Amino acid sequence: MGEAMLYDMTDGSLTRVSGTTFKEEKVLERTHLQAAVRDNVEVLAPGLMVVAEEFGDFEDTHRRIDLLCIDKTSRLVVVELKRTEDGGHMELQALRYAAMVSVMTFEELVTTYARFRQQTDKGDNDRDEARAELLDWIDEVEDDEPVVSREVSIILAAANFSQEITTTVLWLNEFYSTDIRCVRLSPYRHEGRLLLDVQQVIPLPEAKELMVRLRRREIQARAAKTTSGADWTQYVVRYPGGQTEPLRKRRAILAMVHALSSAGVAGGLIATAVPHDKFRKVPGTLEGEQLAAAFMTTHLRSAENLRRWFLDEPVHEGDQTWVLSKQWGTQTEAVLEALAKLAPGFEFHADRVTDESAQT
Repeated sequence: MGEAMLYDMTDGSLTRVSGTTFKEEKVLERTHLQAAVRDNVEVLAPGLMVVAEEFGDFEDTHRRIDLLCIDKTSRLVVVELKRTEDGGHMELQALRYAAMVSVMTFEELVTTYARFRQQTDKGDNDRDEARAELLDWIDEVEDDEPVVSREVSIILAAANFSQEITTTVLWLNEFYSTDIRCVRLSPYRHEGRLLLDVQQVIPLPEAKELMVRLRRREIQARAAKTTSGADWTQYVVRYPGGQTEPLRKRRAILAMVHALSSAGVAGGLIATAVPHDKFRKVPGTLEGEQLAAAFMTTHLRSAENLRRWFLDEPVHEGDQTWVLSKQWGTQTEAVLEALAKLAPGFEFHADRVTDESAQT
């Protein structure tokens, strides 16, 4: 690809800043470059969390992924780094790695991240803490165990890329809807300091929206429940005197529970329609920090676990406070049906939408 150029215009003129190479600066691929990117992964793309370094939990191979990340949508991201000027054959390596990690389960991801936390002194090898951090990172966590998407993204980061790499990446992105990004890392030496210019060159950031529209036109609409496990179904809850707007699963169940309580249905009866003890009570009419403290004490929950409950929207009944879980998974419709039978005039309607249209 074309050579990047950097200029100093402090005094109003343009003075070329000398480019250099990682080799000349004695920057090692793993010890220096990979470690710096690992600790500042946002320079490659926003919304990434590193879950492993030198990941190699593969059978019959000694290959290792430089950095394995996860984005906010629970999609894994393979990061391959090269300090060379052409990138070598990094795109082929990354494709193999993406295929191999595409079958990773959430439990395997928890194990992987717990090990990474210990290796990098971010914490001990505590699976519960690792799980809590992952659940807190991922957006719209609906289930006790989120589904890790089988669609894996790839980021190739190098000093430059050969035409072979760029041609391959452009072709795969356009015709096979892959998500592969090329990020150029250009080192410069200026006034005794080593600078690094980081630029995404494929796809060009300003062309991202166009690429998305082209993909949508080429890909047929998929069902709401796809192979990635994403369920974009929305529900309208109807009750005597009104109805809700279309709501995602956790919000629909919460709305149904609040409407039943307002209609005089006892919390204990509501709890019988909610499986796995996901509607729990504590003594007292509590809110805020008092409710959180009482909930942890009564139900032996950790502070990290609290965000999985609707503590900010409890149901008060006499001298008791009821709290609903946020995790439902595939149980949503069965729970809504059971709740609707508790009082006359309650029902719900499922509005199924495609995976593509739900995200626009």
